[in-house]
Amino acid sequence: MSEVARAEAPIAVRLWEGDNLAILERLANDGVRVELAYLDPPFYTQRLHLRTVRRGRGAELERTQVVAFDDRWSCFDAYLEAMEARIVRVRDVMADVGSMVLHVDPTTSHYLKVMCDRIFGRDAFASEIIWRYRRWPAKTRNFQRVHDVLLRYVRNSKVEPRFHQLYEPLAASTVATWGHTKQLAAFGPDGRRVRSTRTEADSPGVPMGDVWEIGVIAPVARERTGYPTQKPEALLRRIVESCSDAGDTVLDPYCGSGTTLAVAAALGRSAIGIDASAEALTVTRARLAAAGREVAFKTFAVNHA
Repeated sequence: MSEVARAEAPIAVRLWEGDNLAILERLANDGVRVELAYLDPPFYTQRLHLRTVRRGRGAELERTQVVAFDDRWSCFDAYLEAMEARIVRVRDVMADVGSMVLHVDPTTSHYLKVMCDRIFGRDAFASEIIWRYRRWPAKTRNFQRVHDVLLRYVRNSKVEPRFHQLYEPLAASTVATWGHTKQLAAFGPDGRRVRSTRTEADSPGVPMGDVWEIGVIAPVARERTGYPTQKPEALLRRIVESCSDAGDTVLDPYCGSGTTLAVAAALGRSAIGIDASAEALTVTRARLAAAGREVAFKTFAVNHA
């Protein structure tokens, strides 16, 4: 059982089936507000993405593939128009203290950054996070692409947003010089910093930077669902922990295999997931049920919710 599945956090999960544009409008009209929205939309791959389903073991193992979602577009402008309409709706359901984290790749990130600057305002841009990972090398006469881009925007730049400082381990050289205690900065008469002094308090580590080294999901990992664009729980845990409080509501309008919902539930947040893919909803519902927690959720179709 994964780390997320072992955590105890009885919370409410609402799962919607259908076009997220219409559902987001419905949520906004109903007065729903969320403290964190995480979007992992299609990356404009121009591909039909398939989920690998495994049945049996050993010599009797059978693999079949079913359609997970269609990422084929008539043109890039059509993709951008669809993204803009949905990001606007996400903004409409964000609380004033809320953040949106948009997970994309270098193919679209620059276009979407400019778009989000226009939608939220440039002063609402909080950070660009680089998720770096290792994967099997591709045959290309270019540098290997080994990162995704996460764009974080706040809903209201005049309001202090939800944010909890996370920390990374101290560098080995720092530990060798100072040990695991906090340093106290010291300044000379001219205002320049001089050699720090050591305190008795334990150091929490180094404030986390905006380049995250997190591995992709291993082929044999228990958290793997076979969904083609599944993201690791460790990545979502970092986002949810840093940008929301226990008891907050987390929204994922492209919930896919349900990683965001599973992590939010484990960390004591309520969650709202939306997807138009019946296969994605099947995976998500099974994943939440297998977690062994008391999770209340329903599946809705937008035309009869």
